[in-house]
Amino acid sequence: MHVLSVSSLKGGVGKTTVALGLASASLSRGLRTLVVDLDPQSDATTALGATRELKLSCAEVLKLPKHANVVRAIVASDWESSSAGTMDLLPGSPKVVEFDSPTPTKRDLWRLEEALSRVEAGYDLVIVDTPPSLNGLTQLAWTASDRVLIVAEPSIFSVLAADRAMRAITEISKQTAGRLTPLGVLVNRYIPASKEHQFRLAELEQLFGSDLLSVTIEEHSAVQQAQGAARPIHSWPGEVAGRTAKSFELVLDQLFQSHGTDVSKRSSKRSMKVLKGAKIRRGAIQTVLDLVDEP
Repeated sequence: MHVLSVSSLKGGVGKTTVALGLASASLSRGLRTLVVDLDPQSDATTALGATRELKLSCAEVLKLPKHANVVRAIVASDWESSSAGTMDLLPGSPKVVEFDSPTPTKRDLWRLEEALSRVEAGYDLVIVDTPPSLNGLTQLAWTASDRVLIVAEPSIFSVLAADRAMRAITEISKQTAGRLTPLGVLVNRYIPASKEHQFRLAELEQLFGSDLLSVTIEEHSAVQQAQGAARPIHSWPGEVAGRTAKSFELVLDQLFQSHGTDVSKRSSKRSMKVLKGAKIRRGAIQTVLDLVDEP
């Protein structure tokens, strides 16, 4: 099971849009996918069609990350796909702010890790949508993750936020024995004809070098339309939606290639075989907690 956090330390850059686009690409590949909505605004939960009354959410799972709680909280999304994949959701809730302290305890940092360890055998990919800050929720998401994708838009403030995020990943990685690494910086809402966007993209290339993903997600209304209809971008009609869907597939490829796994062409059965050998198992949680609690 691979765990990817989709993050930004600046709001309004389309972080949730990217998380949902990657979830759509994963579903279209036939992967068993779980989206964890840690953003108190819970936009990913709405876009995945989970508008019905929910018994449990991320808040209850983080409070008591035991197997029964995790399994009860996870719900199937309303997304439909012709592939053999599945799309599940660990719903968001405004109540998760209880764990969004600027200075979380070491034990709190590992709560999501513990929760995901309960369902590791059930998923190929977990995508965590984090709040646009570096408080407790983002830190515990990163602690549970193998990779972090930083989302930026071509603006000066977003460039600065992406730089802060990349440096923060290095610090969190020390707590995970180096398992956590950045997937890179992804430019979202890019308008190729904009001179300002061209300038900021060049600035990002100079600042991040190879850490800047070669793929850019262009600004198109089709993305917002698909989200508003609670449908994956891969099922939305039109050439523009098709190109955008392909861009998310390329990002997904880079994620698995960073683990040495090529997922560009595979059936659902082959997906299981390849990912089984490449996945990073979540550690024995009590052992980890004992280690981090040492002085």
